[in-house]
Amino acid sequence: MTLRNQIMLITYPDSLGRNLQELKYLLRKHLKGVIGGLHILPFYPSSADRGFAPLEYTVVDPAFGTYEDIMELGEEFDLMVDFMINHISRQSPQFQDFQRSRDSSPYREMFIRYKDFWPGGEPTPEDLRRIYQRKPRPPYVEVTFADGSREKLWCTFSEEQIDLNVDSPVTREFIRDSLAFLAQKKAAVIRLDAFAYATKKPGTNCFFVEPEVWELLEFTRDVLAPYGVEILPEIHEHYTLQLKLAERGYWVYDFALPMLLLYSLYTGTNQRLLNWLRLCPRKQFTTLDTHDGIGVVDVHDLLTPEEIEETKAYLFSRGANVKPIYNTPAYNNLDVYQLNCTYYSALGNNDAAYLLARAIQFFTPGIPQVYYVGLLAGENDLELLEKTKEGRNINRHYYSLEEAEKELERPVVQRLFALMRFRSSYPVFAGEFSAEPLGPSGLRLAWRRGEYQAVLEGDLRSHSFTISYRDPQTGQNRTLDLG
Repeated sequence: MTLRNQIMLITYPDSLGRNLQELKYLLRKHLKGVIGGLHILPFYPSSADRGFAPLEYTVVDPAFGTYEDIMELGEEFDLMVDFMINHISRQSPQFQDFQRSRDSSPYREMFIRYKDFWPGGEPTPEDLRRIYQRKPRPPYVEVTFADGSREKLWCTFSEEQIDLNVDSPVTREFIRDSLAFLAQKKAAVIRLDAFAYATKKPGTNCFFVEPEVWELLEFTRDVLAPYGVEILPEIHEHYTLQLKLAERGYWVYDFALPMLLLYSLYTGTNQRLLNWLRLCPRKQFTTLDTHDGIGVVDVHDLLTPEEIEETKAYLFSRGANVKPIYNTPAYNNLDVYQLNCTYYSALGNNDAAYLLARAIQFFTPGIPQVYYVGLLAGENDLELLEKTKEGRNINRHYYSLEEAEKELERPVVQRLFALMRFRSSYPVFAGEFSAEPLGPSGLRLAWRRGEYQAVLEGDLRSHSFTISYRDPQTGQNRTLDLG
């Protein structure tokens, strides 16, 4: 299917209201014409990681609602849903059967058993050094089976997320069935979570292993082709991986933009940002914020190591209510590739800087995604952070329906909505794009498509900007009024 080039909201099923029914109410009452797409983060029964350790895909967690709710939303918006291609819950029926029956289980080849994967049954120190890791521990969990025997299984993330052996026939059948099921539940895009970790091979770093990674992508694409459903592989790494994917026609994420834009707004300089806007893929989803942190690894070589460190220092000195300790093991943050902070607080809760950041995102090539906390210009949730000691929860506030509707009344949110309505309705953003500097701190981003034209002129130092566009009915240029 052809995706609408309109803004896509990212939300948990229980973060804008308590469940899918309340989310539907909020979307229908307040976001018609503001967004055209909706990414609902995992709504399946799960044992950990706020949905990302799925037990199964064929039911919706009853706390959130039913597949009827999901399908209703899929009728109204371009719906994106998650498939965890790298792992499944330790509490899943498949893993539980394997733990009970071990070698007589029909799922025995669904998981990566160290004894079968590594020559000799164990990785050498050299093997371990080679493996791509973002957690300070070897990627395995030792499992005790019902008969009392013990065995190491591959486990990249938490101990509740057991990695899948994507090369085995039983796993391929599971992937095929799950993707086909989700496609029939009105999904327009299926996001392949932790995709680059799924390909593993002795003697490699077990991350984005070529050519195996391309075969796996082609497999998922071919499964979904009859349904007209797109795939979005989720990968945080060097920007050249996104370019590789884009060259083969896949949708990608622009995870470089958030950090580049922070650097540009902190320093008031345009060179690094404009360089990326000329390089970046066109078939992409742009982000400033997601349920994870602000990516650091994604901007290596787009910023120098010194500029990356400078940006991190600015974040902790200029951001609102954010401290370096929130990004350490003290807050269960073991990932070195991201910073935990809402985007609004990263900009010091500065309305003008935040609106300029969103305007630049909306003029960047691709389909813009806005995370629910960013939708409401949300500040860091220190109460949830301290309660859970989970670093990423600083940007995962639970909004009740009443709280969300109150936040919608804030002037900064109303102005953001005016920007979003323009981006979602004015049909120029699939045309020709240009980006040029206006002095050392200014930029001019322009789109042309037939009789339509839109121009953003902004200054990264003063945070002032204007958006002008051509009204095809009158032939006159107008300036967008944000109220």
